[in-house]
Formats: sequence, structure tokens, C-alpha cells
Amino acid sequence: MERRNFLRGAIVSGSAAALGGTLWRGSAYADPAQPGAGPYGALAAADANSIRLPAGFTSRVVARSGQSVPGTSYTWHNAPDGGACYADGSGWIYVSNSEINPSGGAGAVRFSSAGAITGAYRILAGTRQNCAGGSTPWNTWLSCEEVDRGYVYETDPWGVDAAVRRDAMGRFKHEAAAADPVRRVIYLTEDESNGCFYRFTPTTWGDLSSGTLQVLRAGTATSGAFTWAPVPDPDGTPTLTRDQVSGAKRFDGGEGCYYADGSVWFTTKGDNRLWRVDPAAGTYELAYDDSLVTGGGAPLTGVDNVTGSSSGDLFVAEDGGNMEICVITPDDVVAPFLRVDGQSGSEITGPAFSPDGSRLYFSSQRGTSGSSSGGITYEVTGPFRT
Repeated sequence: MERRNFLRGAIVSGSAAALGGTLWRGSAYADPAQPGAGPYGALAAADANSIRLPAGFTSRVVARSGQSVPGTSYTWHNAPDGGACYADGSGWIYVSNSEINPSGGAGAVRFSSAGAITGAYRILAGTRQNCAGGSTPWNTWLSCEEVDRGYVYETDPWGVDAAVRRDAMGRFKHEAAAADPVRRVIYLTEDESNGCFYRFTPTTWGDLSSGTLQVLRAGTATSGAFTWAPVPDPDGTPTLTRDQVSGAKRFDGGEGCYYADGSVWFTTKGDNRLWRVDPAAGTYELAYDDSLVTGGGAPLTGVDNVTGSSSGDLFVAEDGGNMEICVITPDDVVAPFLRVDGQSGSEITGPAFSPDGSRLYFSSQRGTSGSSSGGITYEVTGPFRT
């Protein structure tokens, strides 16, 4: 995936006076009420599933919490959250966490090459508030517990191998994980108002049973250089991991995390920001901040899970906001891609593309009921940019 020059230089410093990059000009923000909004055009009226989509796209319901996944005997879990897709022969698998405590875990749905559901099953059970996570290059799913001193569990999307708790990856309020196959590390976000950004370097790439946990250390600015410092006690007792290293950079509620083409992107919900880390250059920068948009009317609020497409676009899900998934293009355009109507008490979770990039999966965690038992998992099909 070539990301070209996406967002570089959009933020020169943390001051409002520096907001001269393309991303921050009012013209770069598309109005969903206007024809031609964003790279996919305007959002149409809501379909039968209450989803507003651009022309050429359709949606279907894949699963509902508390009900059997169509064609299977597996009951879909409550509060579906972070997700990922895996190639399965000519078909694929969509994995989804369950953000309930206790008995969170994760489940999976298997699809044929034509997109028909062929199976569904549990891949992790008996864990707590599994929020986001991330896939690995060796085709496992890292399911993260969003609780104090939570764990990361490595799971098998095929449901054959038993899940394994990965203690070496640290105990803290885990949110998301993103694998960097170039530097052979896993990046980790922490969902605390004074949380940190971590990386885990396995002793052996592909084996997460041992390794070194480090924390990003930098000043208080919104851009600049950083270093990695080892966390002395990844177990977090008696001192929490985020408080063990002097100068650790604080982030306000770390959420989604995604790696592509040498950049790590992660969101922070407390301040509605998207950050970019360049691990090769040892620099970080603020890439999106809705409070600094000139003229107001920022289309993306409540930033949460993030994923990317083969075109280099980022897709950012909203926790609240107006229940949208927004696209951020390599040309610095930020616009709604879809909106879910009538579910203001919910949040959008788990965006992930099928291996061929033609289908986008995501969930409304609490659906129309506003409770964890009302979750709905969707599929959107259409002419995604390549």
C-alpha cells in the first residue's frame, strides 16, 4: 500500500498559527450534504439497514448480538468491538471482540469466496472487556483487555489453537495493537487519560512469549523527536507501567492503532486527535485535531478504531459523534464515508476490509437499543478505491 505524502507537513507545531497545511483548509473538508463530497461522493438516504452510503455501495447485516449468526448455531456476542479479516483459502474470516466484563472474549464469522456465511464460532472466552486489538503477520488476532492491568491474548482466527495470554506484552488498560513487520515490533495503545504509547519487541519475531516492552518518551509538544525507553516492570506492580519511566509521553485516551508503509497511526479519544509516528525517523506529529479546524464543522469527531485500504486511505470510526466512518485520503481530504442513523446511543467499532478490499466490515456496538445486547455487525460492499 503506497501512502504517498499523506498528511506530512500538515502540522508544523502545536500552535493554531501553524495550521496552514492542506488538511486544515476549510476546502479540504467535504460537506456530506453536497454532491461530490469526499472521494466517494455524497451520502445517500438511509437504506433498509439505516445506513447512509455513497452511490454504488450496499449494506447487509451479518450478525446481531444474542442471535444465531445466519446459517449457524453460534450466538453472536454482546458489544462487538475491534475486528480484523483473514484470508481463508478463497474465502475469509472476520474476527470480532466482545467488550463486556466479565466474559468478554472474541468470536469469528467465516465467509465463502462469494461472501456467503459458512460458519461462526468462539475463539476466546473468559476474559474481560476485550476492546480493540490487532492482527499479526503470522495470522493471529491480538485481543486486548481494556481494564486496569489488562492482558493481551493471542488467538487463532480459525478457532483451532487455544488462545494464549501474552504476559510479556505488559499489564495495563490495553486498547489496540499494530504489527510492524519491518522493525519486527508490535505497537500498543493505552486507554487512559494520561496513557502512553508502547512498543513490544519479541525475542523472536513470530513468538510473543518473551521480549522487551518499551514506552515512547518525548516532550509535551504535539510534534518532534522521540526515543524508546524500556519499561522496568511490564507487570505493572506496584508501579503502573505508564508511571515507571521519567519523560514518558502522555496521550489522552489511546484508541485505534494501524501500521502501513513505515508510519504508525493512532487515535486519542480524549482530545479527538489522530497521531502519526515515523519510527524510522524517530519523530511523531499531530495529524488531525478537530478542535483546530479553521472555520469549524470538522467532519470527524469521537475518533476511535482506525484501519486502511489498499488505496492508502484511512478509515476512522466514530465513538459517538454522528455515528460515521470517515475517510482521510492521501490528498488530505477528510469526509464521511458512511453514517448509521437512529443509533445515537451506540458507537462504531471494528472496521476491517476483506482480503480483496471489496468489503468493509464493522459493528454498531449497542445498536438501536443503546445496550451491549443490541450490537449489530454489518458488511458494506461496493467500488472501494484501489
